[in-house]
Amino acid sequence: MRIVFMGPPGAGKGTQARRLAAAYGLRHISTGDLIRAAIQEGTPLGKKAQPYIEKGQLVPDELVWELAKAALAENHYDHFVLDGFPRTIRQAEWLDALLEQQGRPLQIVLNLIVPDDLIVERLSRRRVHKLTGENYHLDFNPPPPDVDPSLIIQRPDDRPEAIRRRLEVYRTTHEPLEQYYRQRGLLVDVDGVGSMDEVFARIQEVLRRQGVLVE
Repeated sequence: MRIVFMGPPGAGKGTQARRLAAAYGLRHISTGDLIRAAIQEGTPLGKKAQPYIEKGQLVPDELVWELAKAALAENHYDHFVLDGFPRTIRQAEWLDALLEQQGRPLQIVLNLIVPDDLIVERLSRRRVHKLTGENYHLDFNPPPPDVDPSLIIQRPDDRPEAIRRRLEVYRTTHEPLEQYYRQRGLLVDVDGVGSMDEVFARIQEVLRRQGVLVE
């Protein structure tokens, strides 16, 4: 399977991509994880990416592409779920050209659809331990009772007004990408509202219907 996951922040694409990878023996390729690992390991690409991350800027297309390309090559350009890549038309064209060259074209782009109000509600309930960096969710993964409540904070990015700004930016940058994949007949919208199990079942049904998943 050769799959791309798309969806706004808080739609649950990372959770569903990891679950899909675990269920079917695929590699979950998250460019965010790749960038963080490269920085932590001090690789040449990590050193180039670090200044952008420290300034809160987007890592340039070329650096992200080099990381994604290396991960795809390690997996022989097959049996992967891409999460967080591509983010631009340019990256999508690079990906298409590479996979076509390898004779393993992309099979499907799953686009999780979740209303903005629900995303704001989900993300605004996230909290973080300011010393350890551990993430919690007040509804689904609350802090343990023995943790000092004064150490549990809400990140500025998780406040409702900030979330709505992030969603506006996402729509602006990703609408052209959605249109690109829709025109190629690859993009399929998936209802992302419901429990994790319900959404995962919908994803499996879409993959079966499109002939990507044959069990």
